Amino acid sequence: MTKIAVWCRHKDDCIIGIGPKIPWNIPSDLKRFRRITEKANITCGQTTYESFPNRTLPNRQIYVLTFDQNYEVSDKQNHHVVTDVMWLKEFEEPLYIAGGASIYKLFMQKMAPEVIVDSCNHNEIDKSLSGSPVDIKECIEKMEKDYVKISPNYEEDNVTTTIWVKKGEFVDQAILKHITNAIIN
Repeated sequence: MTKIAVWCRHKDDCIIGIGPKIPWNIPSDLKRFRRITEKANITCGQTTYESFPNRTLPNRQIYVLTFDQNYEVSDKQNHHVVTDVMWLKEFEEPLYIAGGASIYKLFMQKMAPEVIVDSCNHNEIDKSLSGSPVDIKECIEKMEKDYVKISPNYEEDNVTTTIWVKKGEFVDQAILKHITNAIIN
């Protein structure tokens, strides 16, 4: 299985959220995420899952990581509860990791993704949101240490996106082509 982490972080401080909210509204970032993950298997935590409009993303299988074995998903045919992250280690198809911070950190520590789609937002954070900042600094440190950047910087709406691959890993070229096409189109 190829694991692909997809995130958008604030450039200066690696913040991806304030409380449960994304502290910016950049439609092109959301469109890029949708293009990258369309028709794919994605995994996310319960809070991220609950932030999806109508608790779904069309044309995707969603695996919700949660400690709650009785957690109710909104679409039992296409959404699945996973209580043991190691079950995903044996997953045979490409798996896109969609956050939040605790899920990114878990995957980076336990089974590092082969590919990271790193989007850096250079815009201002919405300061009107209340809650604690949520960052992925340790994920970025690991990425910069254990991964190599294999793409140019793709810029749209003051968000720079790059593709990183884990050093020494072979990655299916069809996956890289799909990600690249989703970013530039």
